Amino acid sequence: MYAATTKDKGNAADGHFSAPCKRKGTMLLLSKIKEVIICLKAGRVTLPYPFEAKPVPERFRGRPIFNPEKCIGCAGCANNCPAREILVFDPCQEIRIIKYIGRRCTYCGRCADVCPEGAITMSKEFENATGDIHDIQQNLEIFMGTCQRCGRCYSGQGPLEALMMKGYRFDNLEKDSWVYQSEAYLDKEPVVKDIDLEID
Repeated sequence: MYAATTKDKGNAADGHFSAPCKRKGTMLLLSKIKEVIICLKAGRVTLPYPFEAKPVPERFRGRPIFNPEKCIGCAGCANNCPAREILVFDPCQEIRIIKYIGRRCTYCGRCADVCPEGAITMSKEFENATGDIHDIQQNLEIFMGTCQRCGRCYSGQGPLEALMMKGYRFDNLEKDSWVYQSEAYLDKEPVVKDIDLEID
């Protein structure tokens, strides 16, 4: 390898350089010009985001959207959510509240897969940054009729069936925490009084 000496370097202040230094400078300049030509041939490879967003792929999974008109309150989504982001609370016999928190949701689509009525769809939304968590939360208040939470509205399949909890649920909606508890009967005083049904 060539080691430049003081003599080879010449006097930089005078603008005089030796032949080896000039060759190195020329090679460096040519390599940079070559890089510029390659980049110009490639064209623009970046997207003008956020000014113009590219359409998402067909099977893209964004934020889940809950349809209260289709939901039967089976709680299959809450029982199978890996992040425990769906809470269930039964204030009385006829009412079931389902709350989607959305803080740790990974958009895995498990809730939409297990929903027997197709009440949950994975949207194309991916710009979900917000300063208020309530912007992405969803609350569903479902009228359960007189099913008594028999469990027949949803039957689990596969190894995740062990996570199924039938009966009345008591997730903490105020603290957004999932409570692993269910009861077949409401022994304590309900938050909301049951609806009296008149049967002819």
